[in-house]
Amino acid sequence: MTAGHILVVEDEADLAELIAFNLRQNAYEVTVSHEGKRALEILQRESIDLVLLDIMLPDILGTEVCRQVRKAPNLEHLPVVMLTAKGEEVDRVVGFELGADDYLTKPFSPRELVLRVSAVLRRFKAAASAEAPRANAVASGGADGGAKVLGPIRVDPERHEVYVGGEAVNLTALEFRLLLDLMAKPGRVQTREGLLDRVWGYAAGVGSRTVDTHVKRLREKLGVGGDVIETVRGVGYRVQDLER
Repeated sequence: MTAGHILVVEDEADLAELIAFNLRQNAYEVTVSHEGKRALEILQRESIDLVLLDIMLPDILGTEVCRQVRKAPNLEHLPVVMLTAKGEEVDRVVGFELGADDYLTKPFSPRELVLRVSAVLRRFKAAASAEAPRANAVASGGADGGAKVLGPIRVDPERHEVYVGGEAVNLTALEFRLLLDLMAKPGRVQTREGLLDRVWGYAAGVGSRTVDTHVKRLREKLGVGGDVIETVRGVGYRVQDLER
């Protein structure tokens, strides 16, 4: 039994083989594509659990592959981890806006690669398991769990909808989970390490700047609602307890 089927989309043959080798060593089934268009064809005919997607591909950009994946009804929830040699914030932001679940900046260690893949898959499976009973409850006429409100922000977990001042806000799946996690403990400081563990699903010390990038994007998307998220220097973040 495999740990999952991974599609590696990377045009550098040596790096693709190295990635594939380390994943196979950890019980993953691996399919490799060196081109974006071929990767999209593979996704339509094979059962893939996660995509490791390089940004710089010879035919179309990885960001365009990610965009098409998120538009396809049968692939929209497929976990995508972007690979980039650039590392500038703008590249990470573009990837997150398109719906990428995580990113790895080259060069990365085999251990970090496997850790990120397993964390994203674990998070995805947990979310899918939690969604099933909720869907059954709604279908049978049960309660929808109710909306969560914090100042101008209103979140409907069941419908995966966020409103600020009555206006809908489009968040990625990760941004949505991050917002819910922060709202769960108003007034309490949440460390970057704790957020990495609960929202991303992996241990402290691995890419903690990912949290800062997501919080920055989340604040921008929430507009005036973003002011409820405060930075606690050297520690992490908290949302204001507006009921006090």
